[in-house]
Amino acid sequence: MAEKRDYYEVLGLKKGASEDEIKKAYRKLAKQYHPDLNPHDSAAESKFKAINEANEILSDPGKRQKYDQFGHAGIDPSYGGGGGGFGGFSGGFGGFDMGGFGGSGGGIDLGDIFDSIFGGGGRGADSASASTRRGSDIAVALEISFMEACKGVVHNIEMTAAATCDTCNGSGAKPGTVAKTCSNCGGTGKVQVTQRTILGTMQTSQACGKCQGKGRVIETPCTTCNGAGRVQRRKKVTVTVPAGIDDGQTLIVRGEGNTGIGGGAKGDLNVRISVKKDPIFERKGFDIYIDVPVTYAEAALGAEIDVPTIDGAEKLTIAEGTQPGAVLRMRGKGIQRLQREGRGDQYCRMSLEVPRQLTKPQRDVIAQLNTVLTDKNYEKKSRFGERLRKFGDDIRRGFST
Repeated sequence: MAEKRDYYEVLGLKKGASEDEIKKAYRKLAKQYHPDLNPHDSAAESKFKAINEANEILSDPGKRQKYDQFGHAGIDPSYGGGGGGFGGFSGGFGGFDMGGFGGSGGGIDLGDIFDSIFGGGGRGADSASASTRRGSDIAVALEISFMEACKGVVHNIEMTAAATCDTCNGSGAKPGTVAKTCSNCGGTGKVQVTQRTILGTMQTSQACGKCQGKGRVIETPCTTCNGAGRVQRRKKVTVTVPAGIDDGQTLIVRGEGNTGIGGGAKGDLNVRISVKKDPIFERKGFDIYIDVPVTYAEAALGAEIDVPTIDGAEKLTIAEGTQPGAVLRMRGKGIQRLQREGRGDQYCRMSLEVPRQLTKPQRDVIAQLNTVLTDKNYEKKSRFGERLRKFGDDIRRGFST
């Protein structure tokens, strides 16, 4: 068996990282290496599997404790190929669902192993639990407009998902025949194996090789699904996107993923939201920012102008003497807070537009205005002039010495 990387290293963390740090690191890396975003990239797919496996252990307090104490052998007894320590145990992780973030596979519980050692056979499983498995999740991407993210929208998504085979009703057996209980494991899906290790002779359970852990054997498979009990089928799912959702967030639609095996529960549909940029509005949290062009007269004399909001045009009062770059606030005109009451605000940045292509009469009027204005009318220019005069005086004094 190839040497596994440290799970903390896989997520770019140090041992002792908090639950929040683990969650943030996983989400970032899972999004970066997800197969849907890296089609036909085997390296990205391999990293995605490793990231899921690391998160599966480190996000579970019980599994993480065992991993911190015993390393990989604490949560995967087969690790090490029987070389030493806990390496003699057989078993390992179940498969990870590639359709969604996090997967649904699980690892072997050491409790099962110690029950086998001290309790004489362990807890085992009946034939129903051995052949039943939850369906995997499906991940899809949905691009919506800026306004749809602000107001909410309903979208119909078409996709392919595993569904129960109508021919065999999910049994996997050809109509008129039935699956038989596995003679090797008696329908439990597990067999007991006795091994000698450095700790002595130990008895462990592992998946039955004859039925692959299903507990039953299909001798005459259904010709429609080839014994799988499921077929791929196109379907349409209605997704309600709530007002206030942001770019990069994921909606989980319960029970709309792949159908489970042997009557197991359906997986979920994970809808990753992508929001298009808007030419006018800029979002920061639940607040909105826009640049508002104003004329020299509006800024100098004050005015009431129309500005765009996500609710339509609204009146904005500009005070006399408003300076370029000033930001005016419109309370409650931002975005609906997701799953909370209230809305953000809209902030309007004043952008002074200097007139161009002036006619001679227009130039004469501005020139006349300039003759009657003084430094008192220009606070910044007045201060700048004072600093300039002081600078000149300092230069002259330096030469005189």
